[in-house]
Amino acid sequence: METLKHECGVALIRLFKPLEYYEEKYGTWMYGLNKLYLLMEKQHNRGQEAAGLACVKLQANPGEEYMFRERALGAGAITEIFDTVHSHFKDLTEEELHDAEYAKKCLPFAGELYMGHLRYSTTGKSGMSYVHPFLRRNNWRAKNLALCGNFNLTNVDEIFAEITAAGQHPRKYADTYIMLEQVGHRLDRETERLYNICREEGMEGMDITHAIEDRIDLTNVLKTSSQKWDGGYVICGLTGSGESFAVRDPWGIRPAFWYMDDEIMVLASERPVIQTVLNVSADNIRELQPGQAILVSKKGEMRLAQINRPKTARPCSFERIYFSRGSDMDIYRERKKLGEKLVGPILKAIDNDIEHTVLSFIPNTAEVAFYGMLEGFDNYLNRLKAKRIEELGRNPGHKELEKILSQRIRSEKVAIKDIKLRTFIAEGNTRNDLAAHVYDITYGSLKPYEDNLVIIDDSIVRGTTLRQSIIGILDRLHPKKIVIVSSSPQVRYPDYYGIDMSSMEQFIAFKAAIALLEDRGMQHVIEYVYRKAKAQMDLPKEKMMNYVKEIYAPFTDEEISAKIVELLTPAGTQAKVQIVYQTLEGLHEACPNHPGDWYFSGDYPTPGGMKLVNKAFIDWADRNYQF
Repeated sequence: METLKHECGVALIRLFKPLEYYEEKYGTWMYGLNKLYLLMEKQHNRGQEAAGLACVKLQANPGEEYMFRERALGAGAITEIFDTVHSHFKDLTEEELHDAEYAKKCLPFAGELYMGHLRYSTTGKSGMSYVHPFLRRNNWRAKNLALCGNFNLTNVDEIFAEITAAGQHPRKYADTYIMLEQVGHRLDRETERLYNICREEGMEGMDITHAIEDRIDLTNVLKTSSQKWDGGYVICGLTGSGESFAVRDPWGIRPAFWYMDDEIMVLASERPVIQTVLNVSADNIRELQPGQAILVSKKGEMRLAQINRPKTARPCSFERIYFSRGSDMDIYRERKKLGEKLVGPILKAIDNDIEHTVLSFIPNTAEVAFYGMLEGFDNYLNRLKAKRIEELGRNPGHKELEKILSQRIRSEKVAIKDIKLRTFIAEGNTRNDLAAHVYDITYGSLKPYEDNLVIIDDSIVRGTTLRQSIIGILDRLHPKKIVIVSSSPQVRYPDYYGIDMSSMEQFIAFKAAIALLEDRGMQHVIEYVYRKAKAQMDLPKEKMMNYVKEIYAPFTDEEISAKIVELLTPAGTQAKVQIVYQTLEGLHEACPNHPGDWYFSGDYPTPGGMKLVNKAFIDWADRNYQF
């Protein structure tokens, strides 16, 4: 219902055969380039603000370009960058287009290493200078570095201070640039170390260059540069000499999957993307483990290395609920389970009156959870039928049996999102009026004033769309009661690891808790949390506690949900409205391998998250109160 932006999607490809091999087997030397396009298109859900790609060509001669990059802004960025790449080939003859040796020698983007990135900004920073991949150029091929990632660091201030104290001068105060400088600096040191060794061995000229490129080991480069990174990340990189790598954060917050055979190594942010693009089974795809890196040398030798010691695993549960494509077999099952877990609370909300209840969903991400909810209701109804049949005794009448067996769970496609209104052309009330028409409804799908309407969504974060559009337009069907169901729990805390949820006031659950405190004359709780949060800001982040939890502590989930309804229900709504949220227990039962739930529970996996949530509350309180 409410678009959440997510940072970001990555794709990495290493070809193990010469380009002539792919030309002969697949009819084009562009095999790797084409696969990169598909990997990026299949992950366009992960980033629609910008896209970029990088390519490295092996065995280039001195004076020949060997590292290429293309970037673009906007929702059509993927198409734009690949159109630009292919524009280099449009004037070729058919013979030249299929001459892999000619391509390798003369054409840009005809390489063996490819890297792609899809971007959503979670920091508010935009423009071409923030579009991945980032390049660090040097006359030594081994020192050239292209970097991209799906990440957000929480301790940029600490790292910036550390590297500037060491004499470095990053061009921007941003985590991407700082990471680039850190990895690039360690790459420089590794190259210089090998240079000195080669000189001591009596090597000269290009022999030194080739020896460095054959011996370079990025394991130590990654270990020394990533030690203090606090946050969720999957960072991918290419060097000009032909090294490629991807490294995952030690908490496993951000996802990465890889596949390898004798022709290709591929890494992507989502497993089904690799399945589809390479037509391989899920069993053949492996997940990059927390703190682990996959590295492929210039020679094409792959190795896995433990870069950072694994911490308590906290993979992001929002990946399962919302961001990742539901075509992954495990995610599909988990989303269905999320819907199924809500049957009990929904029955309570409708007083068990399934005969006068219509089930539906908010397009499109909640559809799978809706199927799980339907299955759960079907199972409930089957148990109810069996019980009623047993109560009829040994010789039930045909009419009674027919009445029981004819009962059905009613479901309809009530809400339809079929247009994107250009609300930017209007302001104020006019804009809100346009926003109210983003969804259409199916008239006649309910019995007016008799039926309850249960409608499931994957999450309710800000509540803006509910207030401006959904509740009002559903009320036009004249349901007796509207039950809005969230397949995820109440979002109460900011995310600092790659989702654009970083300030307190955007959360409707937080607004509801504050409103309850004010309603009950408990403003002293707000001041108490402010004082406690502020008092610890000079402590090391490792010693901080999340005092914002105390804002919610006086209230039950149901009390907060009821206040949310009060805040979101438009004036003049005739139907009674209730919101039912998933429980934390239900979430963990449905997604047992992804326990990262800090936006629901406030239990941040890293010290940096703990520091930033307290700071977010202090900033909010400073804007709204004078303590």
